[in-house]
Amino acid sequence: MTIETKLPFDMDFVNSFSKENGEPAWLLEFRQKALSLADTLPMPRPDKTKIDKWNFTQFKQHTVKSVPFTSLTELPEDVKALVDLEAGNKSLYIQRNQTPAILSLTDELKNNGVIFTDIFTAAREHGDLVQKYLMTQGVKVDEHRLAALHAALFNGGTFLYIPKNVEVKEPIQAVYVLDDEQTALFNHVIVVAEDNSSVTYVENYISTVESNSVVNIITEVIAGPNAKVLYGAVDTLAKGITTYVNRRGIAARDARIEWALGLMNEGNTISENTTNLIGDGSFGDTKSVVVGSGEQTQNFTTQVIHHGKRTEGFILQHGVMKESATAIFNGIGKIEHGASKSNAEQESRVLMLSEKARGDANPMLLIDEDDVMAGHAASVGRVDPVQMYYLMSRGISKHEAERLIIHGFLAPVVNQLPIEGVKKQLTEVIERKVR
Repeated sequence: MTIETKLPFDMDFVNSFSKENGEPAWLLEFRQKALSLADTLPMPRPDKTKIDKWNFTQFKQHTVKSVPFTSLTELPEDVKALVDLEAGNKSLYIQRNQTPAILSLTDELKNNGVIFTDIFTAAREHGDLVQKYLMTQGVKVDEHRLAALHAALFNGGTFLYIPKNVEVKEPIQAVYVLDDEQTALFNHVIVVAEDNSSVTYVENYISTVESNSVVNIITEVIAGPNAKVLYGAVDTLAKGITTYVNRRGIAARDARIEWALGLMNEGNTISENTTNLIGDGSFGDTKSVVVGSGEQTQNFTTQVIHHGKRTEGFILQHGVMKESATAIFNGIGKIEHGASKSNAEQESRVLMLSEKARGDANPMLLIDEDDVMAGHAASVGRVDPVQMYYLMSRGISKHEAERLIIHGFLAPVVNQLPIEGVKKQLTEVIERKVR
């Protein structure tokens, strides 16, 4: 028996929600068209993972009006650990459920034309820019039911815009806090870096309560010619939450998009990460770490698609599965016809810590051009007994030896995160999940 997929909200609800948020007419029309598609489109079909019994559409509340935090000192302790309280994280956005709670941006960045605000304020005050990028180049509304449902019901998110020739030297951070067990989160994030600009953006999804709700996240990163975007994320959504997350990048000529992702959710998760290397000489790199526990099922698909000449794409996925957790890791390097001189490389490695844990690494190279380089590596297995013997022979206990090996196994991504508080949080989450 499958989960009922009838949508919980109708066109009247969408109209009312849009009006309450003071959205421009074009955004209301955008939502209406998306909702009309949602019932007709098929669900996504992740490779080797059956999701027909997963709940993506049924939830008790679409939006709650949470009380904003008045200062950083009011944050929950788990959230305080993510931000630099002394520095005040001058470029920081915190969202509590669907409510913008704290927002700060330095005067220097404001004067340079940087826009950093919640998605609704951006739609009202910078409508031309938001309309230009909202699901037009990255994820498309009609890709499948979850994309259309997201477009119709998105109720939170961030818009970050870096003008031409602006270099943002300090990381910009967003923290999305879920502390209401009944509400769903449909978060939309847009990061735009215009020609010759650069930015580091780091986000955290953190649950402080368990829930049986739904999270549907879409991120779109657009890097103009010779722009650079470093995108870090740590997802720690609670057990019981069904999560769909789709992060997609578009890189123009000589642009760079680099992802460092810590995917630490406790519930069932589908994650898609795609970088489209459109321009000649563009570069994409995705590093992701995963720890699965309990009985959760997860599917991770990472793609780098080469369209331009002399493009380079790299994928590094490391996962640890324990107890009865299962996960599929799909790595896809695709070189389109005409993308000569390109290079596609990937590595997927999975450690299984128990007899019932399951991990499946599937590297794929799809090559439609002759003059290219490509390679892949994959491994699935237990902790290396030689490494265990080496450590234990020096007086380290079996448990501690295994712990050290796991941290070393995941370090290539953990060390890429540019904010020390976030890096520490990811390390602590890994420690808690493998303990």
